[in-house]
Amino acid sequence: MHEKDSQAERYVKIDNRLAQHGELSLTAIGLSTHIQSLPTGADVSIKALAQRFTEGEARIASALRELEAHGYLSRTRERLPSGQIVICTVSYNIPLAKRAKAAEPAGRGPAPAPAPRRVQAAPDPEPEPEPAPEAAEPVVIHRPEAPPPPKPSRPTPEAHREAADLLARLRLRDPRLLLSERDVARLVPGVTTWLERGVTPAAISGTLAGCLPLEPIRSPAALLAHRLTELRPPALLDRPAGPRHPSADRELHPLQTCDGCDRAFRAPSPGRCAPCTPAAAAAA
Repeated sequence: MHEKDSQAERYVKIDNRLAQHGELSLTAIGLSTHIQSLPTGADVSIKALAQRFTEGEARIASALRELEAHGYLSRTRERLPSGQIVICTVSYNIPLAKRAKAAEPAGRGPAPAPAPRRVQAAPDPEPEPEPAPEAAEPVVIHRPEAPPPPKPSRPTPEAHREAADLLARLRLRDPRLLLSERDVARLVPGVTTWLERGVTPAAISGTLAGCLPLEPIRSPAALLAHRLTELRPPALLDRPAGPRHPSADRELHPLQTCDGCDRAFRAPSPGRCAPCTPAAAAAA
């Protein structure tokens, strides 16, 4: 039962095939009815409709897709004279596929299809909200790995143990230099090379643990591997036999007390200093 009052103005005619459509959702039918009631040029963008009704943008976008699929709505991109691209939405009272078949009662011939209602020509670069993008894969920055520490030419068990102990004790100088057993095993060859080149353990520890950055050290093993490679001292050349060149580096002998003048001098073993040696020879 219906109670209908005659409407002389402010009404819209809706085809029963739309109002009673068996495949459209109630949201799509109601949305099409609302669009048909609007004047030409009205803004029916998804955002505008979402502000007008309680349904969210996703539900409104889904209803618009339903109307498009059944021929009650079309959306096309058009370029304005200014160069701006807009979305033009056209709402149809009769689906596009059935407009050509719409006819009057038998014998009167086909009736012209009602003109479509262009309800939007306002900019709407986003006809419907895009589905949420999938989570982007984490960006992995591939940093060049530090070159491997040099391997000793003549590794010995004693040098290996000394190098491992030196690396393990670095955490006593700075707790941030705590190394795992795996890191120690990987760095031992580099430390052994330093030892073979005549660098004392104290000098190696001072070089590796000296002048550290103030901020936290995320990878102490990488820092030490870099220093072992970049600060590696050159190997000393073997000294040829015979008299040394005056400018050549000389070995630093311990201090000795001269048996003749009781003065201190450097020599590999006790005896007399250079000034006392000619005098002792002359006295003899």
